[in-house]
Amino acid sequence: MANSKFEYVKGFEQPDHLMPNTWIVVRIDGRGFTKFANKYEFEKPNDKRALDLMNAAARALVTEIQDITIAYGVSDEYSFVFHKLTTLFERRESKLVSTIVSTFTAYYIHHWSTYFTDTPLSPPLPTFDGRAVCYPSIQNLRDYMSWRQVDCHINNLYNTTFWALIQQGGKDGTEAEQILKGTLSADKNEILFKQFGINYNNEPEMFKKGSVIFRDYELVEPGTHNVAQEVEQMAGEPTQQSKTQRDNDKKKRAKARVTVEHLDIIKDDFWDRRPWLLSNKPGRVPKEP
Repeated sequence: MANSKFEYVKGFEQPDHLMPNTWIVVRIDGRGFTKFANKYEFEKPNDKRALDLMNAAARALVTEIQDITIAYGVSDEYSFVFHKLTTLFERRESKLVSTIVSTFTAYYIHHWSTYFTDTPLSPPLPTFDGRAVCYPSIQNLRDYMSWRQVDCHINNLYNTTFWALIQQGGKDGTEAEQILKGTLSADKNEILFKQFGINYNNEPEMFKKGSVIFRDYELVEPGTHNVAQEVEQMAGEPTQQSKTQRDNDKKKRAKARVTVEHLDIIKDDFWDRRPWLLSNKPGRVPKEP
């Protein structure tokens, strides 16, 4: 590009490279989604169509951006995790966040008619905001993911009970809030079962656990991989992977199926059986049945 006297304005740009050797989590949230949900009459406490739409947009995004190792979503939010060794966009925060937000929004709008077949979109259109946070250790990252899933459970149990009191119990919002004020999980489960015959354990797993998206390889036996050691060894390597290694890994990731599951990601078993989520090394692609 030719130089010009106006090029000096580039000097006003501020560097925004995220810390090296840290896990990057880009979390997006719907903007004004309470009004948006009311406009399109989302079912309470959960609208399966809306959640399936969020998952479809997130799955398309994870498929397109191979540097995303795992994603977790609930309600109108999604968290996308980049491995600590990623160099995508030179780890520039503005590029990572804007790409995730814009691509997710584009897929959300694109897939809308698939899940809301009789309700075309109209302005104001759905939009999302985003932020990036760096976590220095595997434990920090897992604690973050656990926090989001625990939050999913707490909020869903409350909302399930709240809306049962309104829809089946004839209470208004204020009355339902007063009934639930200060209650514990056991109390809410008792209200659901004794008053409305609802066994919370039988609620759909997507509602209770949220959705986790990742590339699916063959599961391994727990204890056969020391993922933490592998990650530290890679982080300490003076040189990056060779181009051949990167190309081979890229081909493996492209062949892997990107799956949406509703699993417990707090317990060790989920991570132990899927070491590729933390090691950044693609696993073995399952053979076609």
